[in-house]
Amino acid sequence: MSQLKWWETAVIYQIYPRSFQDSNSDGIGDLNGITSRLDYIANLGVDAIWISPFFKSPQKDFGYDVSDYCDIAPEYGTLNDFERLLSTAHSLGLKLMIDIVAAHSSDQHPYFQESRQSKRNSKSDWYHWVDPMPDGTPPTNWLSFFGGSAWSWEPRRQQYYLHNFLPSQPNFNFSNPKVLDYFEEIARFWFDIGVDGFRLDAVHTINADKPPYKNNTPNPNFVLGPLPLDQQPFFRQLHDFAQLNQPGIQEFSARMRVVSDSYDDRFLMGEVDGDNEDAMKVSKSFTEDGRLHATYNFDLLEWNGLTVDGVKQVINKAVEIFNNTGKLCFAFSNHDVPRSLSRQLAPLNIKNEHGEALQLLLLKLESCLIGSTCIFQGEELAYEDVEDIPVEAMKDPWGIEFAPIFPGRDTCRTPMVWDANLPNGGFSDANKTWLPISKKHLKKAALEKVKNDGSTYNKFAQFLSWRKKQPAFMQANKITQLSGSERQIIFDRISDQQTLRCCFDFDSLTASFEEI
Repeated sequence: MSQLKWWETAVIYQIYPRSFQDSNSDGIGDLNGITSRLDYIANLGVDAIWISPFFKSPQKDFGYDVSDYCDIAPEYGTLNDFERLLSTAHSLGLKLMIDIVAAHSSDQHPYFQESRQSKRNSKSDWYHWVDPMPDGTPPTNWLSFFGGSAWSWEPRRQQYYLHNFLPSQPNFNFSNPKVLDYFEEIARFWFDIGVDGFRLDAVHTINADKPPYKNNTPNPNFVLGPLPLDQQPFFRQLHDFAQLNQPGIQEFSARMRVVSDSYDDRFLMGEVDGDNEDAMKVSKSFTEDGRLHATYNFDLLEWNGLTVDGVKQVINKAVEIFNNTGKLCFAFSNHDVPRSLSRQLAPLNIKNEHGEALQLLLLKLESCLIGSTCIFQGEELAYEDVEDIPVEAMKDPWGIEFAPIFPGRDTCRTPMVWDANLPNGGFSDANKTWLPISKKHLKKAALEKVKNDGSTYNKFAQFLSWRKKQPAFMQANKITQLSGSERQIIFDRISDQQTLRCCFDFDSLTASFEEI
Protein backbone atom coordinates (compact mmCIF):
# COMPACT_ATOMS: atom_id res chain seq x y z
CA MET A 1 0.00 0.00 0.00
CA SER A 2 2.60 2.55 1.09
CA GLN A 3 4.96 4.52 -1.13
CA LEU A 4 6.71 5.80 1.99
CA LYS A 5 9.93 4.39 3.43
CA TRP A 6 9.36 1.86 6.20
CA TRP A 7 10.58 4.18 8.93
CA GLU A 8 8.19 6.98 7.99
CA THR A 9 5.24 5.04 9.46
CA ALA A 10 6.98 2.48 11.67
CA VAL A 11 5.84 1.30 15.08
CA ILE A 12 9.13 0.38 16.75
CA TYR A 13 9.34 -1.87 19.82
CA GLN A 14 12.17 -0.89 22.16
CA ILE A 15 13.96 -3.73 23.93
CA TYR A 16 16.11 -3.14 26.99
CA PRO A 17 18.16 -6.34 26.61
CA ARG A 18 19.25 -6.66 30.22
CA SER A 19 15.60 -6.98 31.27
CA PHE A 20 13.89 -8.81 28.42
CA GLN A 21 14.72 -12.53 28.68
CA ASP A 22 17.60 -14.44 30.26
CA SER A 23 18.61 -17.59 28.35
CA ASN A 24 21.64 -18.74 30.37
CA SER A 25 20.45 -18.42 33.99
CA ASP A 26 22.78 -15.61 35.08
CA GLY A 27 19.95 -13.23 36.00
CA ILE A 28 20.67 -10.90 33.07
CA GLY A 29 18.72 -10.74 29.81
CA ASP A 30 20.67 -11.54 26.64
CA LEU A 31 20.52 -11.77 22.85
CA ASN A 32 19.44 -15.42 22.71
CA GLY A 33 16.68 -14.53 25.15
CA ILE A 34 15.44 -11.84 22.76
CA THR A 35 15.52 -14.31 19.86
CA SER A 36 13.38 -16.74 21.85
CA ARG A 37 10.68 -14.07 22.28
CA LEU A 38 10.58 -12.59 18.79
CA ASP A 39 7.29 -14.35 17.94
CA TYR A 40 5.69 -12.47 20.83
CA ILE A 41 6.86 -9.15 19.35
CA ALA A 42 6.02 -10.03 15.75
CA ASN A 43 2.52 -11.16 16.70
CA LEU A 44 1.90 -7.77 18.29
CA GLY A 45 2.15 -6.32 14.80
CA VAL A 46 4.99 -3.84 15.20
CA ASP A 47 7.30 -3.08 12.28
CA ALA A 48 10.72 -3.01 13.90
CA ILE A 49 12.67 -3.58 17.07
CA TRP A 50 15.25 -1.25 18.58
CA ILE A 51 17.68 -2.86 21.01
CA SER A 52 19.43 -0.72 23.61
CA PRO A 53 23.25 -1.18 23.75
CA PHE A 54 24.69 -4.67 24.08
CA PHE A 55 28.30 -3.84 23.13
CA LYS A 56 31.32 -4.62 25.29
CA SER A 57 31.15 -2.36 28.31
CA PRO A 58 32.12 -2.23 31.99
CA GLN A 59 28.40 -1.50 32.54
CA LYS A 60 28.91 1.60 34.67
CA ASP A 61 25.89 3.02 32.81
CA PHE A 62 24.61 -0.36 31.62
CA GLY A 63 25.82 -0.34 28.06
CA TYR A 64 25.83 3.40 27.43
CA ASP A 65 29.55 3.31 28.25
CA VAL A 66 31.05 1.36 25.36
CA SER A 67 34.54 -0.13 25.37
CA ASP A 68 34.22 -1.91 21.97
CA TYR A 69 31.62 -0.81 19.44
CA CYS A 70 32.08 -3.86 17.21
CA ASP A 71 31.77 -6.67 19.72
CA ILE A 72 29.21 -7.99 22.19
CA ALA A 73 29.39 -7.86 26.00
CA PRO A 74 29.88 -11.48 27.14
CA GLU A 75 26.81 -11.37 29.40
CA TYR A 76 24.69 -10.67 26.30
CA GLY A 77 26.24 -13.29 24.02
CA THR A 78 28.38 -13.27 20.89
CA LEU A 79 28.36 -11.82 17.39
CA ASN A 80 27.06 -15.17 16.16
CA ASP A 81 24.15 -14.82 18.61
CA PHE A 82 23.43 -11.35 17.25
CA GLU A 83 23.49 -12.56 13.64
CA ARG A 84 21.04 -15.33 14.57
CA LEU A 85 18.79 -12.75 16.23
CA LEU A 86 18.96 -10.51 13.16
CA SER A 87 18.18 -13.37 10.78
CA THR A 88 15.22 -14.51 12.88
CA ALA A 89 13.85 -10.97 13.13
CA HIS A 90 14.05 -10.54 9.35
CA SER A 91 12.35 -13.89 8.78
CA LEU A 92 9.43 -12.60 10.88
CA GLY A 93 9.20 -9.37 8.89
CA LEU A 94 10.79 -7.24 11.60
CA LYS A 95 13.40 -4.57 10.91
CA LEU A 96 16.16 -4.36 13.52
CA MET A 97 17.72 -1.15 14.84
CA ILE A 98 20.55 -0.81 17.34
CA ASP A 99 21.71 1.98 19.65
CA ILE A 100 24.99 3.69 18.72
CA VAL A 101 26.47 5.80 21.53
CA ALA A 102 28.57 8.29 19.61
CA ALA A 103 29.05 11.22 21.99
CA HIS A 104 31.17 9.35 24.50
CA SER A 105 32.88 6.04 25.16
CA SER A 106 33.79 4.16 28.29
CA ASP A 107 36.99 5.19 30.03
CA GLN A 108 37.96 1.53 29.45
CA HIS A 109 37.88 2.01 25.67
CA PRO A 110 41.43 1.34 24.40
CA TYR A 111 41.53 4.71 22.63
CA PHE A 112 40.84 6.60 25.85
CA GLN A 113 43.31 4.41 27.72
CA GLU A 114 45.95 5.47 25.20
CA SER A 115 44.79 9.08 25.07
CA ARG A 116 45.07 9.60 28.81
CA GLN A 117 48.71 8.49 28.98
CA SER A 118 50.33 11.61 27.55
CA LYS A 119 49.93 14.65 25.31
CA ARG A 120 51.91 12.89 22.57
CA ASN A 121 50.36 9.66 21.34
CA SER A 122 48.28 8.57 18.35
CA LYS A 123 45.00 9.14 20.24
CA SER A 124 46.05 12.19 22.25
CA ASP A 125 43.39 14.44 20.68
CA TRP A 126 40.55 11.92 20.35
CA TYR A 127 38.95 13.25 23.54
CA HIS A 128 38.61 16.76 24.98
CA TRP A 129 41.72 17.56 26.99
CA VAL A 130 42.07 21.07 28.41
CA ASP A 131 44.57 22.75 30.70
CA PRO A 132 43.33 23.90 34.11
CA MET A 133 42.66 27.52 34.91
CA PRO A 134 45.58 29.32 36.56
CA ASP A 135 44.18 28.44 39.97
CA GLY A 136 43.94 24.74 39.05
CA THR A 137 40.16 24.66 38.62
CA PRO A 138 38.36 23.19 35.57
CA PRO A 139 38.44 25.17 32.31
CA THR A 140 34.70 25.99 32.34
CA ASN A 141 31.72 25.86 34.68
CA TRP A 142 30.08 23.01 32.72
CA LEU A 143 28.16 20.49 34.80
CA SER A 144 27.41 16.80 34.28
CA PHE A 145 23.87 15.52 33.81
CA PHE A 146 24.58 13.03 36.59
CA GLY A 147 25.87 15.55 39.13
CA GLY A 148 29.09 17.48 39.68
CA SER A 149 31.52 19.01 37.21
CA ALA A 150 31.64 17.87 33.58
CA TRP A 151 35.45 17.92 33.85
CA SER A 152 37.68 15.35 35.55
CA TRP A 153 41.41 15.59 36.27
CA GLU A 154 43.92 13.22 34.71
CA PRO A 155 47.26 13.43 36.57
CA ARG A 156 49.25 11.71 33.81
CA ARG A 157 48.44 14.46 31.30
CA GLN A 158 48.02 17.18 33.91
CA GLN A 159 44.80 18.14 32.12
CA TYR A 160 41.04 17.88 32.50
CA TYR A 161 38.85 15.75 30.22
CA LEU A 162 35.21 16.36 29.36
CA HIS A 163 32.31 14.05 30.27
CA ASN A 164 28.68 15.12 30.03
CA PHE A 165 27.60 12.11 32.07
CA LEU A 166 29.71 9.91 34.38
CA PRO A 167 33.46 10.52 34.75
CA SER A 168 33.79 7.03 33.27
CA GLN A 169 32.11 8.28 30.05
CA PRO A 170 34.62 10.66 28.42
CA ASN A 171 33.35 12.68 25.44
CA PHE A 172 34.90 12.09 22.04
CA ASN A 173 36.43 15.12 20.34
CA PHE A 174 34.41 15.44 17.14
CA SER A 175 36.49 18.35 15.90
CA ASN A 176 39.04 15.61 15.09
CA PRO A 177 38.28 14.17 11.60
CA LYS A 178 39.70 10.82 12.67
CA VAL A 179 36.84 10.44 15.15
CA LEU A 180 34.37 10.90 12.30
CA ASP A 181 36.27 8.27 10.30
CA TYR A 182 36.06 5.90 13.25
CA PHE A 183 32.29 6.16 13.53
CA GLU A 184 31.93 5.69 9.80
CA GLU A 185 33.80 2.38 10.23
CA ILE A 186 31.47 1.40 13.08
CA ALA A 187 28.38 2.21 11.01
CA ARG A 188 29.64 0.21 8.05
CA PHE A 189 30.47 -2.75 10.30
CA TRP A 190 26.88 -3.05 11.49
CA PHE A 191 25.27 -2.18 8.17
CA ASP A 192 27.40 -4.88 6.50
CA ILE A 193 26.05 -7.41 9.00
CA GLY A 194 22.53 -6.36 7.98
CA VAL A 195 21.28 -3.96 10.68
CA ASP A 196 18.42 -1.81 9.35
CA GLY A 197 19.09 1.37 11.26
CA PHE A 198 20.61 3.19 14.19
CA ARG A 199 19.13 5.14 17.03
CA LEU A 200 21.97 7.57 17.75
CA ASP A 201 22.01 8.06 21.50
CA ALA A 202 22.20 11.57 23.00
CA VAL A 203 23.52 12.92 19.71
CA HIS A 204 22.85 16.47 20.90
CA THR A 205 25.63 16.02 23.50
CA ILE A 206 28.33 15.43 20.89
CA ASN A 207 31.01 18.03 21.48
CA ALA A 208 32.73 19.44 18.39
CA ASP A 209 34.10 22.64 19.89
CA LYS A 210 37.74 23.58 19.97
CA PRO A 211 39.36 25.60 22.77
CA PRO A 212 38.78 28.12 24.14
CA TYR A 213 35.51 26.77 25.47
CA LYS A 214 32.72 29.10 26.56
CA ASN A 215 31.17 29.11 30.02
CA ASN A 216 27.49 28.32 30.34
CA THR A 217 25.39 31.24 31.52
CA PRO A 218 22.76 31.18 34.30
CA ASN A 219 19.28 30.06 33.28
CA PRO A 220 16.98 33.00 34.10
CA ASN A 221 13.91 30.79 33.75
CA PHE A 222 15.01 28.12 36.20
CA VAL A 223 12.31 27.21 38.71
CA LEU A 224 12.69 24.58 41.40
CA GLY A 225 10.56 21.57 40.51
CA PRO A 226 9.04 18.82 42.64
CA LEU A 227 11.78 16.29 41.82
CA PRO A 228 15.57 16.33 42.20
CA LEU A 229 15.57 15.93 38.41
CA ASP A 230 14.49 19.57 38.23
CA GLN A 231 16.54 20.72 41.20
CA GLN A 232 19.99 19.48 40.30
CA PRO A 233 22.44 22.21 39.31
CA PHE A 234 22.67 21.15 35.64
CA PHE A 235 19.38 22.83 34.82
CA ARG A 236 20.41 26.10 36.45
CA GLN A 237 22.59 26.79 33.41
CA LEU A 238 21.91 27.52 29.74
CA HIS A 239 23.83 25.11 27.49
CA ASP A 240 22.98 26.22 23.97
CA PHE A 241 25.95 26.33 21.61
CA ALA A 242 28.33 25.86 24.50
CA GLN A 243 27.93 22.38 25.97
CA LEU A 244 24.99 21.08 23.91
CA ASN A 245 23.51 21.30 20.40
CA GLN A 246 26.62 22.71 18.77
CA PRO A 247 26.55 23.43 15.02
CA GLY A 248 29.59 21.20 14.51
CA ILE A 249 27.47 18.15 15.38
CA GLN A 250 25.95 18.34 11.92
CA GLU A 251 29.24 17.25 10.34
CA PHE A 252 28.65 13.96 12.12
CA SER A 253 25.01 13.85 10.98
CA ALA A 254 26.00 14.48 7.36
CA ARG A 255 28.77 11.87 7.44
CA MET A 256 26.44 9.24 8.86
CA ARG A 257 23.85 10.05 6.19
CA VAL A 258 26.39 9.51 3.41
CA VAL A 259 27.15 6.11 4.91
CA SER A 260 23.51 5.08 5.27
CA ASP A 261 22.68 6.25 1.74
CA SER A 262 25.35 3.92 0.38
CA TYR A 263 23.20 1.00 1.60
CA ASP A 264 19.62 0.10 0.73
CA ASP A 265 16.77 1.24 2.96
CA ARG A 266 18.73 2.10 6.13
CA PHE A 267 17.45 4.46 8.83
CA LEU A 268 19.15 7.04 11.06
CA MET A 269 17.24 8.38 14.06
CA GLY A 270 18.95 10.78 16.45
CA GLU A 271 18.02 11.21 20.10
CA VAL A 272 18.01 14.98 20.58
CA ASP A 273 16.71 17.39 23.19
CA GLY A 274 16.30 21.12 23.07
CA ASP A 275 17.34 21.64 26.69
CA ASN A 276 16.97 25.44 26.82
CA GLU A 277 15.90 25.66 23.17
CA ASP A 278 12.70 24.62 21.47
CA ALA A 279 13.21 20.88 20.96
CA MET A 280 11.27 20.89 17.70
CA LYS A 281 13.55 23.54 16.19
CA VAL A 282 16.58 21.53 17.29
CA SER A 283 15.03 18.44 15.72
CA LYS A 284 14.55 20.35 12.47
CA SER A 285 18.24 21.27 12.38
CA PHE A 286 19.18 17.60 12.69
CA THR A 287 16.85 16.56 9.85
CA GLU A 288 17.74 19.11 7.20
CA ASP A 289 18.52 17.64 3.79
CA GLY A 290 21.60 15.45 3.90
CA ARG A 291 21.42 14.84 7.65
CA LEU A 292 19.49 12.35 9.79
CA HIS A 293 16.24 10.82 8.56
CA ALA A 294 14.42 11.55 11.82
CA THR A 295 14.83 12.53 15.44
CA TYR A 296 13.58 10.86 18.58
CA ASN A 297 11.54 13.48 20.38
CA PHE A 298 11.52 14.01 24.16
CA ASP A 299 8.49 16.24 24.50
CA LEU A 300 5.96 13.49 25.37
CA LEU A 301 8.43 12.04 27.89
CA GLU A 302 7.86 14.80 30.45
CA TRP A 303 8.91 13.31 33.80
CA ASN A 304 5.81 14.52 35.65
CA GLY A 305 3.42 13.71 32.80
CA LEU A 306 1.26 16.00 30.68
CA THR A 307 -2.32 17.19 30.77
CA VAL A 308 -4.53 16.74 27.71
CA ASP A 309 -3.78 20.33 26.77
CA GLY A 310 -0.07 19.69 27.28
CA VAL A 311 -0.17 16.72 24.91
CA LYS A 312 -1.98 18.85 22.33
CA GLN A 313 0.63 21.60 22.58
CA VAL A 314 3.50 19.15 22.07
CA ILE A 315 1.93 17.51 19.03
CA ASN A 316 0.80 20.79 17.49
CA LYS A 317 4.37 22.11 17.70
CA ALA A 318 5.49 19.02 15.81
CA VAL A 319 2.77 19.49 13.21
CA GLU A 320 3.88 23.08 12.56
CA ILE A 321 7.40 21.95 11.64
CA PHE A 322 7.12 18.34 10.47
CA ASN A 323 3.73 17.99 8.79
CA ASN A 324 3.90 16.01 5.53
CA THR A 325 7.15 14.34 6.63
CA GLY A 326 8.18 11.26 8.56
CA LYS A 327 11.10 13.05 10.22
CA LEU A 328 9.93 12.71 13.82
CA CYS A 329 9.56 9.76 16.19
CA PHE A 330 7.20 10.03 19.17
CA ALA A 331 7.36 8.05 22.41
CA PHE A 332 5.50 8.15 25.72
CA SER A 333 8.01 5.90 27.51
CA ASN A 334 11.56 4.63 27.33
CA HIS A 335 14.36 3.30 29.53
CA ASP A 336 15.19 6.75 30.96
CA VAL A 337 11.85 7.95 32.39
CA PRO A 338 9.08 6.53 34.58
CA ARG A 339 6.58 4.42 32.66
CA SER A 340 3.86 6.35 30.87
CA LEU A 341 1.00 4.75 32.79
CA SER A 342 2.42 5.89 36.12
CA ARG A 343 3.38 9.36 34.84
CA GLN A 344 0.09 10.12 33.14
CA LEU A 345 -2.56 9.01 35.66
CA ALA A 346 -2.39 12.14 37.83
CA PRO A 347 -2.12 14.91 35.20
CA LEU A 348 -4.90 13.27 33.16
CA ASN A 349 -7.00 12.78 36.31
CA ILE A 350 -7.49 9.04 35.74
CA LYS A 351 -8.11 6.59 38.59
CA ASN A 352 -5.75 3.64 39.03
CA GLU A 353 -8.45 1.09 38.21
CA HIS A 354 -8.73 2.60 34.72
CA GLY A 355 -5.00 2.42 34.07
CA GLU A 356 -5.09 -0.30 31.42
CA ALA A 357 -7.70 1.58 29.40
CA LEU A 358 -5.53 4.71 29.61
CA GLN A 359 -2.44 2.80 28.47
CA LEU A 360 -4.27 1.42 25.44
CA LEU A 361 -5.53 4.90 24.57
CA LEU A 362 -2.00 6.34 24.75
CA LEU A 363 -0.65 3.51 22.57
CA LYS A 364 -3.31 4.19 19.96
CA LEU A 365 -2.74 7.94 20.09
CA GLU A 366 1.01 7.78 19.48
CA SER A 367 0.51 5.21 16.71
CA CYS A 368 -1.78 7.63 14.86
CA LEU A 369 0.65 10.54 14.74
CA ILE A 370 2.87 11.45 11.81
CA GLY A 371 6.23 9.72 11.52
CA SER A 372 7.26 6.75 13.61
CA THR A 373 6.64 5.83 17.22
CA CYS A 374 8.58 3.83 19.80
CA ILE A 375 6.82 1.48 22.22
CA PHE A 376 8.90 0.55 25.28
CA GLN A 377 8.78 -3.11 26.33
CA GLY A 378 5.95 -3.70 28.80
CA GLU A 379 3.73 -0.87 27.57
CA GLU A 380 1.73 -3.42 25.60
CA LEU A 381 1.02 -5.08 28.98
CA ALA A 382 0.19 -1.80 30.75
CA TYR A 383 3.14 -2.07 33.12
CA GLU A 384 3.32 0.45 35.94
CA ASP A 385 6.54 1.93 37.27
CA VAL A 386 8.17 -0.06 40.08
CA GLU A 387 8.63 2.38 42.93
CA ASP A 388 9.54 0.05 45.81
CA ILE A 389 13.09 -0.93 44.81
CA PRO A 390 15.22 -0.70 47.98
CA VAL A 391 18.30 1.51 47.82
CA GLU A 392 20.60 -1.47 48.28
CA ALA A 393 19.11 -3.12 45.16
CA MET A 394 19.40 -0.04 42.94
CA LYS A 395 21.76 -0.21 39.96
CA ASP A 396 21.25 3.08 38.09
CA PRO A 397 24.21 5.41 38.85
CA TRP A 398 21.95 8.45 38.49
CA GLY A 399 19.44 7.05 40.98
CA ILE A 400 22.17 6.01 43.41
CA GLU A 401 23.61 9.54 43.28
CA PHE A 402 20.28 11.04 44.37
CA ALA A 403 18.96 8.20 46.56
CA PRO A 404 16.77 7.90 48.51
CA ILE A 405 14.69 10.91 47.46
CA PHE A 406 14.93 10.19 43.72
CA PRO A 407 14.48 6.61 42.46
CA GLY A 408 16.38 7.05 39.21
CA ARG A 409 15.71 4.90 36.16
CA ASP A 410 15.62 1.41 37.67
CA THR A 411 11.88 1.84 38.21
CA CYS A 412 11.16 1.36 34.49
CA ARG A 413 13.92 -1.18 33.84
CA THR A 414 12.83 -4.16 35.92
CA PRO A 415 12.68 -7.52 34.09
CA MET A 416 9.76 -8.58 31.93
CA VAL A 417 7.38 -11.12 33.47
CA TRP A 418 6.43 -13.95 31.12
CA ASP A 419 4.81 -16.62 33.31
CA ALA A 420 3.72 -15.87 36.88
CA ASN A 421 3.90 -19.57 37.75
CA LEU A 422 7.62 -19.84 37.04
CA PRO A 423 10.51 -18.63 39.21
CA ASN A 424 11.31 -14.97 38.57
CA GLY A 425 8.20 -14.73 36.43
CA GLY A 426 9.82 -16.79 33.68
CA PHE A 427 12.47 -14.14 33.06
CA SER A 428 15.36 -16.17 34.47
CA ASP A 429 16.21 -19.41 36.29
CA ALA A 430 18.86 -17.61 38.33
CA ASN A 431 18.68 -17.38 42.10
CA LYS A 432 18.79 -13.60 41.80
CA THR A 433 17.97 -11.31 38.90
CA TRP A 434 19.96 -8.13 38.19
CA LEU A 435 16.96 -6.03 39.30
CA PRO A 436 14.09 -7.44 41.37
CA ILE A 437 10.99 -8.82 39.69
CA SER A 438 7.96 -6.61 40.28
CA LYS A 439 5.10 -8.22 42.18
CA LYS A 440 2.74 -5.85 40.35
CA HIS A 441 3.96 -7.16 37.01
CA LEU A 442 3.36 -10.79 38.02
CA LYS A 443 -0.33 -10.01 37.56
CA LYS A 444 0.37 -8.98 33.96
CA ALA A 445 2.46 -11.91 32.77
CA ALA A 446 3.00 -11.63 29.02
CA LEU A 447 2.20 -15.21 28.02
CA GLU A 448 -1.06 -15.12 29.96
CA LYS A 449 -2.07 -11.81 28.38
CA VAL A 450 -1.44 -13.23 24.91
CA LYS A 451 -4.16 -15.82 25.60
CA ASN A 452 -6.65 -13.20 26.80
CA ASP A 453 -8.60 -11.57 23.96
CA GLY A 454 -9.45 -8.62 26.20
CA SER A 455 -5.87 -7.83 27.22
CA THR A 456 -4.08 -4.61 26.34
CA TYR A 457 -1.66 -6.70 24.26
CA ASN A 458 -4.39 -8.21 22.06
CA LYS A 459 -6.44 -5.04 21.77
CA PHE A 460 -3.35 -3.14 20.64
CA ALA A 461 -2.42 -5.95 18.23
CA GLN A 462 -5.89 -5.73 16.71
CA PHE A 463 -5.54 -1.98 16.40
CA LEU A 464 -2.14 -2.23 14.67
CA SER A 465 -3.57 -4.77 12.23
CA TRP A 466 -6.40 -2.33 11.38
CA ARG A 467 -3.97 0.61 11.16
CA LYS A 468 -1.90 -1.11 8.47
CA LYS A 469 -4.98 -1.19 6.21
CA GLN A 470 -5.68 2.55 6.44
CA PRO A 471 -4.26 4.70 3.61
CA ALA A 472 -4.49 7.79 5.83
CA PHE A 473 -1.81 6.30 8.10
CA MET A 474 0.26 4.32 5.63
CA GLN A 475 0.34 6.39 2.44
CA ALA A 476 0.96 9.91 3.78
CA ASN A 477 2.20 11.81 6.81
CA LYS A 478 -0.37 14.57 6.67
CA ILE A 479 -2.22 15.63 9.82
CA THR A 480 -4.36 18.57 10.88
CA GLN A 481 -3.75 20.63 13.99
CA LEU A 482 -5.19 19.01 17.12
CA SER A 483 -8.53 20.25 18.43
CA GLY A 484 -11.30 18.98 20.70
CA SER A 485 -12.72 19.79 24.10
CA GLU A 486 -10.69 20.01 27.30
CA ARG A 487 -10.80 16.20 27.62
CA GLN A 488 -10.51 15.29 23.93
CA ILE A 489 -7.87 15.17 21.23
CA ILE A 490 -9.23 15.28 17.67
CA PHE A 491 -7.35 15.44 14.38
CA ASP A 492 -7.60 14.25 10.80
CA ARG A 493 -5.07 12.03 9.05
CA ILE A 494 -5.18 12.66 5.32
CA SER A 495 -4.01 10.84 2.21
CA ASP A 496 -5.14 11.02 -1.41
CA GLN A 497 -7.28 7.93 -0.82
CA GLN A 498 -8.70 8.62 2.63
CA THR A 499 -9.38 11.23 5.29
CA LEU A 500 -9.74 9.69 8.73
CA ARG A 501 -11.00 11.66 11.73
CA CYS A 502 -9.33 10.41 14.91
CA CYS A 503 -10.92 11.19 18.29
CA PHE A 504 -9.37 10.30 21.65
CA ASP A 505 -11.63 10.85 24.66
CA PHE A 506 -9.99 10.99 28.09
CA ASP A 507 -13.29 10.72 29.98
CA SER A 508 -14.51 7.51 28.37
CA LEU A 509 -10.90 6.42 27.61
CA THR A 510 -11.91 5.38 24.11
CA ALA A 511 -10.68 6.12 20.61
CA SER A 512 -12.96 6.41 17.58
CA PHE A 513 -12.22 6.74 13.87
CA GLU A 514 -14.48 7.96 11.10
CA GLU A 515 -13.91 8.36 7.37
CA ILE A 516 -15.00 11.81 6.22
